Amino acid sequence: MASDGGLTKVRAVERAMALLQAFDPAALRLPLSDLSRRTGLDKGTTRRLLQTLVAGEFVEFDDRTKTYALGPGILLLVPSVRYGRDLRDVAAPILARLAERTGATSFIWTHFRGAALCLDRVKGPEITIEAVWSSIGDRVELNAAGGPRTLLAFLPPDDRARILAAPLPQYTARTQTDPAGLETAATRIRQRGWEFAVDDYVVGLSGLGAPILDRTGRLAASVSISTLTPKFAVTDGVPLLLPFVLEAAAEISVRLGQ
Repeated sequence: MASDGGLTKVRAVERAMALLQAFDPAALRLPLSDLSRRTGLDKGTTRRLLQTLVAGEFVEFDDRTKTYALGPGILLLVPSVRYGRDLRDVAAPILARLAERTGATSFIWTHFRGAALCLDRVKGPEITIEAVWSSIGDRVELNAAGGPRTLLAFLPPDDRARILAAPLPQYTARTQTDPAGLETAATRIRQRGWEFAVDDYVVGLSGLGAPILDRTGRLAASVSISTLTPKFAVTDGVPLLLPFVLEAAAEISVRLGQ
């Protein structure tokens, strides 16, 4: 056991959580060596923890490939997750309508541990290609994509300053990583009430986001749509789909306050 400011932590549980968090959409199946490297645990400890997680079906093992993946035991926990449920319940029909009206994929994002967390997603009816779409539970850093950049702009100044002080990823050649430039962009986003991010998260995809505010006017989340960059018609710098996104954000804000 270890103590952190009076809070007692169980080391084995911390290590098990680290193993579960080592998996991501880009690494759905991992061998023992990779899991050991990602967690900083020796292979013997990693193997013993994995065997326990496999027994509980939180992890599954493929004997043919000698790799591990998250198991169905994780899915059994999802219905009990309270975080974001009220927002998802309110936003679900609005996201579906937004995707239908725009032909784009619609998203709800919240700020979680310095990044944007995808709470819900509805794939657009016109999406017929395979692309890198964020899924529920995915995290995107706040310096890229329409929804995440909108969150960054509307965060309290101290929170935004802490995020901009940390290293920021360069997803594409168009990703903005300069703190001063991002602060300037945040001011512009707040003033106009929306953000249009072009090719800065995935080349060929663009995102259009707007803030969702609670009854006190504070940031609750952001709503966004994403589709192929050529599908975003723009007039005088304003995407023609903007009214649909603003309407969706306003409707979710109103329903949250009811």
